[in-house]
Amino acid sequence: MVLETVNENLCVNKLIATKRDILVIEGDMIVPDSKPDILNTICTSGIVCVYKKEVLDEKIRIDGNIHTCIMYLADDTQDKVRGINTNLDFSEVIAVPNAKDGMECSIQTKLKSIECKVINGRKIGIKATLEVDLKLYSKEEVQIVNDIQNAQGIQMKKEDLRVNSLVGMGENKIYTKDNISIDQVDNLAEILKSDISIVGKDVKVSYNKILAKAEARVKLMYLTEDNRINHIDAKIPIVGFVDIPNVTEGNICDLEYEIRNMIIKPNAPEEHSIYIELEMGVMAIAYEEKQINLIQDLYSPCENLEFNKKKITTITNKQNQQEMKQIRETIQLEGMENRNIIDVDINPNVEKRENIGSRIVYTCNLELNFILSDPDMQVDIRNAKIPFEYMVDNVGDAENVNGKLEIEIANQDFIIQNGGMINTNIDLLMNYDRYENTSMNIMDEIQTNGERETQDYSIILYIVKKGDTLWEIAKRFGSTVDNIVRTNGIEDENRINPGQKLFIPRYVKMGISYA
Repeated sequence: MVLETVNENLCVNKLIATKRDILVIEGDMIVPDSKPDILNTICTSGIVCVYKKEVLDEKIRIDGNIHTCIMYLADDTQDKVRGINTNLDFSEVIAVPNAKDGMECSIQTKLKSIECKVINGRKIGIKATLEVDLKLYSKEEVQIVNDIQNAQGIQMKKEDLRVNSLVGMGENKIYTKDNISIDQVDNLAEILKSDISIVGKDVKVSYNKILAKAEARVKLMYLTEDNRINHIDAKIPIVGFVDIPNVTEGNICDLEYEIRNMIIKPNAPEEHSIYIELEMGVMAIAYEEKQINLIQDLYSPCENLEFNKKKITTITNKQNQQEMKQIRETIQLEGMENRNIIDVDINPNVEKRENIGSRIVYTCNLELNFILSDPDMQVDIRNAKIPFEYMVDNVGDAENVNGKLEIEIANQDFIIQNGGMINTNIDLLMNYDRYENTSMNIMDEIQTNGERETQDYSIILYIVKKGDTLWEIAKRFGSTVDNIVRTNGIEDENRINPGQKLFIPRYVKMGISYA
């Protein structure tokens, strides 16, 4: 006979696969006729755009381009530093076991390196190394048995669990555009270098909608008509909605941004501004915290029970935290005499995670690329690295904690001292997202199948063995934990010791036990 159960729904955002892959993207570009020949390159920068991702059977395809800026020394007596821009297109397939059409995928890309090789004065070879971190998800609806109606002596082992149940996932496009003003005295000739990062991320949740707010930090270096180099640092607001049914203010929400397409172009010279247009993709995942009273095991002292049992893994204790970390270091660079800092690129890297008790320690570094100029407007590059650590305390069992650390450059300032010493003042916003995995036993199709075979005793003496629990002992002999506790005067049912003698009474339907 199938028993009537009390059920609760739980939606599990099942992580099917994670993978980090390195893509090497290569291509050639021809120098436009309007540009002078290249003598050698000074520096190369790139912004990654992913405009399409597709989950296929056993693989994921991503399509995009790298918006590339090349600053070079012209093979020309009049023009010293020049710049050219191009798009390096790519279409890559990454093998991912267990991937299936219809699954959700989040992708984060990082440009590890990009370099140019001068093939001849009119042709450049470009090679970029792209790090891709992807996560593949599958939504699974699970029914949890909380109770059995008309149990009649059925013993149930329950556990209170706090889990994060998936409310939903959603994606949307956000378009933003703006005109960034440059100095009024500057007549812009061409853009030498560009960089865009997403900062100031914030999320507001209301019923059925998630408001995604952030800023695009745009750093541009440009050449003027009178052969000066200048730069601008500006922020463009990003605001958009993602629709997720049943999401409410109390839910926890993760947001991931990606640049899909972009346009950077100078306006008319008299406007002294640069036009920026971005197409952003934003992916939202919303969770609700649920307190569930879950049946972990059950038996009947007088009837045989049959049921299906499976183990599922979900997440719990999901938290998002932010913390500002200050880097105050003095570094020395060679050949700094009579040189000015035009700009500094800062690339934060997380090299290693180490679990130490209830603490997680991240070993990190900042890669600094100094772009310098001398009085003759000769430009060159100096590199430096600043190592540092970031610690997350009081995480419980660190081995069971999954964490994602994102580092955002909040502020930066550099002061050149005598002897090539540079004081670095860098403020880092440490965004740390963490959760824990938890396993649960899920039961369904619970039914009785005849009476349990009775034993010819009313009470038995049992000597506790290592690893025994009162639940397992009661289940084995057809008794109950309550009856064993009462018969033996046990104060704490969770504490029994090997060698301890216990009297095990047999269970009787009328609720009378033999003591």
